This record gives sequence, C-alpha cells and structure tokens, in this order.
Amino acid sequence: MPRPTSDGPATMLGLAAALPTAFGESFRRGRDAAPPPGRSPPEVVLVGMGGSGIAAELARGTVEAETRVRFSVVRSAEMPRYLGPDSHVVLVSYSGNTWETLRAYDAAGRAGAQRTVLTSGGALAERAVRDSARLLPIPTGMPPRSAVGHLLGAILGLLDPYFPESNESRVGRIVERAHRLVREYARPKGPAAVIAERIGPRMPLMYAESAFLGLARRWKTQVEENAKRLAAFDEVPELFHNAIVGWDAMRRTEAGRYAAVLLEWSGEHALLRQSYRYLERLLARKGVRVVRVPLAAEDRLEALVDGISLGDHASLFLADRRRVDPLPVEAIGRLKAVVKGPGLPGH
Repeated sequence: MPRPTSDGPATMLGLAAALPTAFGESFRRGRDAAPPPGRSPPEVVLVGMGGSGIAAELARGTVEAETRVRFSVVRSAEMPRYLGPDSHVVLVSYSGNTWETLRAYDAAGRAGAQRTVLTSGGALAERAVRDSARLLPIPTGMPPRSAVGHLLGAILGLLDPYFPESNESRVGRIVERAHRLVREYARPKGPAAVIAERIGPRMPLMYAESAFLGLARRWKTQVEENAKRLAAFDEVPELFHNAIVGWDAMRRTEAGRYAAVLLEWSGEHALLRQSYRYLERLLARKGVRVVRVPLAAEDRLEALVDGISLGDHASLFLADRRRVDPLPVEAIGRLKAVVKGPGLPGH
C-alpha cells in the first residue's frame, strides 16, 4: 500500500503536538467563564458525540474523584427526565451542527436547565447567542478529535470552583511536562512508536480502570479514525467478572490476532495490580500480545493528559505502519450525507 501523498500525517502530528497549549489556554478560558459556585454541589450533565463527547468522559474520572459534583455524560439526543432548574447542562459540539446535541440543547431548555455551550460555531452557537446561554468558543479549522485539549481544558475550567482548591498551578505544571513529553512521543523510536510496533497488525483491546475508562475509549477511537482499523475497549475491574472467561476459553490460534493494551495508573489499588498481573499471565499463555502502558504520574490529571498524548501519537504511528492518511474520515461523512437530523451534519 503506498504512503499517503497529502500533508495529512504532518497536519495530525502538528495537532497532537498542540495538545498541551490547547489544554492550558482553554482551562483558563473555562475558569474565567465559570458560574459562581452555589451553596451545594451542582448536577452537571455533559452532552456530546464522537470526538466532541470524549472530553466529557476524560474529565469524569478526575471530577468524580476530587469533587462532590454529580456528574453524568450523555452520548445521545435523549436527555434524562430528571433535568430541572438546578441542572447544569454542558453541550459540546465542535462543529455546532451535530443534530443529537442540537436536540439535547432544546430539551435542556424546555426543562429549564442552565446551559453552557462549547463549540466552534454552527447552529449551536447561534442558539446559544439567541438564548443568552453561556458560550465558550473553540478554535476552528481542525478535525473534532483534535480539539480534545480545548474541550477537556474548558470543561475542567468550568468546574474549577468545585475543586478543593483551584487547579491553575496544577494545570500549569501539567502543561509544562506535557510539552517535554510530546517531543519524546513524536520520536520515530520513542514510546509511542514502540507501542505501535508491539501492537503491529493485531486488533488492539484497550483496558483501563474505571477512572481512566474515557482514556481507553480515546485510544480506541483514535486507532479507528487515524489508523483506519477496528479496536475495542473495556473496563477494569468489571472485565475480571466476564471478559476473562472469554479469554480463558479462547484457542491460541485465535488469540494471536489480538493485542491487549493495559493502561495502568500508578495510583491503582494493589488488588487491581494483582488482577492485571493475573490477566497478563493468562493472555501471554494464550498467545495474546500484551502491551503494558504505565501511566506513571502520581497526579491522576497529569497521568490523563500524558495518556491522551501518548495514545494520539501511537495511533499516528499505527497509521504510518499501514501507510494510510490519518486525517480524512470519509466513512463518517458518507453516513451523515444519508442520515440527517435537525441541523447540518457535523461532529
């Protein structure tokens, strides 16, 4: 298969390198726009699809572990019936034209919920301006999946008043570290390239503990959109109560087609680490390629940002191995040309 002749690989590599700056700048914008904290922790519902929605799932682990915010993520057009005036709905659509998010915006308005919109424009921005809803503009001109730094930073900035203390200095430290790591991850023989080499042609399954499940999904979707190949993800410790049975029964001739990517945070409970090692031995015995990815930072948010950057770069190396252009996603465009909702097609 010939290598792509467009500038897609260079474009995507440049966008991956911009993650730290985007995260830091959007955190500050989100914090500056954050509503004053109420007397009790808010009920926050984040709505988004595809590359726009992943930021909400990435934020979930840190928010749930470190605040008393009641936090939920909706990846559809249908909103929970419990929404009311005390609910704060954050609607994320990079294009501003995602029909599911537009429908959710209207539903949140009918419920009387507070609404905050994160978008680069489109119909969603127009409705936010019309209704005087809180609007955080996101820079235009990139694939929705590459806006993750902007979106994650803005969400955490909006919720910053509910953390025990402001994350401003923490985010600054994370951004400084991430800039150094980006250069390491982009090296042809760096950690991201090694991960891609170990996965090789196998179907990767991303495993992570509950607090980092959004990261496992991010790795999965980046492989699918950038490298144009299927991937999957699952949750620890839940998989030890079901998926492990499937692995145990699998024949070696079939198991060799898979790679298990273990995203392990250093702050995990000791029993989880023991379970991971049992799983690793079982998979190795079956002939599955096991790829351990230590998220070494003690700070969970730091580990999360590092993990996003590492996974993005690994997916680009996988695209290079397949000699495919990571930038275009024509299959999504073809679907949206056929299935149109109440709004222009877009992420």
